[in-house]
Amino acid sequence: MLTARLVPYLPLGLFAALGAVLAYVWKLPCRTGGWNNSIQTYANFCYTDIYPLYFDRKLVTENPYFADVAFEKQVEYPVVLGEVMQVIAWVARWLAPPADSSQAALDGAAAAQAVYFYDITVVLLGLCLVVGVLLMAAVAGPSRRWDALWYALAPAVILAAYVNWDLVAGALSMGFLLAWSRGRQVAAGVLLGLAIATKFYPLMFVGALFLLTLRTWKWRPFLVSMAAAVAAWLVVNVPFMLLAWDGWRRFYVFSQERGIDWGSPWLFFERKGWPILGTMDPSLLGMLSLGLLCLGIAVLTMLAPQRPRLAQICFLALAAFMMTNKVWSPQFVLWLVPFAVLARPNWKPLALWQVAEVWYFFAIWLYLLYQDESSRHLGIGDDVYFTAVWGRVITILIMMAFVVRDILRPDKDVVRQAGIDDQGGGVFDRAPDRFSLA
Repeated sequence: MLTARLVPYLPLGLFAALGAVLAYVWKLPCRTGGWNNSIQTYANFCYTDIYPLYFDRKLVTENPYFADVAFEKQVEYPVVLGEVMQVIAWVARWLAPPADSSQAALDGAAAAQAVYFYDITVVLLGLCLVVGVLLMAAVAGPSRRWDALWYALAPAVILAAYVNWDLVAGALSMGFLLAWSRGRQVAAGVLLGLAIATKFYPLMFVGALFLLTLRTWKWRPFLVSMAAAVAAWLVVNVPFMLLAWDGWRRFYVFSQERGIDWGSPWLFFERKGWPILGTMDPSLLGMLSLGLLCLGIAVLTMLAPQRPRLAQICFLALAAFMMTNKVWSPQFVLWLVPFAVLARPNWKPLALWQVAEVWYFFAIWLYLLYQDESSRHLGIGDDVYFTAVWGRVITILIMMAFVVRDILRPDKDVVRQAGIDDQGGGVFDRAPDRFSLA
């Protein structure tokens, strides 16, 4: 019986594995030393944080959070990712120990370890992609299982898969959604807490759960999941808070103090000298704009004639977070793909968005080439680069507009047209309204 249930997922797992392999092949031009030359890395469009951070965060000799290094050299990620990096660094050191204590032997061993560190990390991230695709297919349900192909083989996913460790949080987020959909609130909370302790963006899903809980008055499942999430987050964070406070808080200080960076619309306003939008504190602008968008999502949820699906609210909240952030890195596309597809599995706006994401992926590296005098002739300037920035914003706004339309007119929702209410909603599925402004 179990085998029969798993058979339909086998092709999706194979396609996800193909996507993982293609992502690895894309990075091959840089794998054998190209990352040591930034111009070559950008020109071959194969940049990754994984290889250089092995050296820059002193993983070759130090442990994350406990490292005896300058504060700005501490690992700038939440603890789950930091410990993933730590375990893989241990394995890499074991696979390529120095032959002796000479400097030449130490340098040679470090170079070999960095390649092992990258390869092992990629294997883990590839497995996370496969797991994330299979979990997404399970959330989508039998009638829409193949929608998960977007997560497996979308061009932007393949290009950005191994830029950073985001696929770990993606697998945990899909696990949270599947557990919630099956009514396993404790497991859902634990996975959500771990996801937040991996990357910060899954925190937006708490608001989505709260809004649908408010509308259905299903408070017990929500509170159980939130308690489990807090407990899981504390279990993995408190030891580092107590034993390595400075290293632990590096992520939060970095997030607060970081200025406007690549990909953010705020960078356009700053470079163009727009009044207010280009001169005010970007952290304040980001919080205010995100707050306004979240308020709009809350009003929409309460006013909708039929309770929105959980994936729809998660998508809107996550898209709002990305567009108002100070930073919008190429790999952030990995956050949004599964939720965009679950929210509205219509290929036309998704394909248009993928075109914009692919253009941005190439544009950012060409723009970085332009910043160096020696490679300026290979790059693109501000005006061309900002077409890519706004291309992402506009195409995501188009998808958001379609989702809002589906919420206001449920008969237009392609998922609900099949007689489904909320396949990922868990206790919200077919739940009657208890509080609504409609």
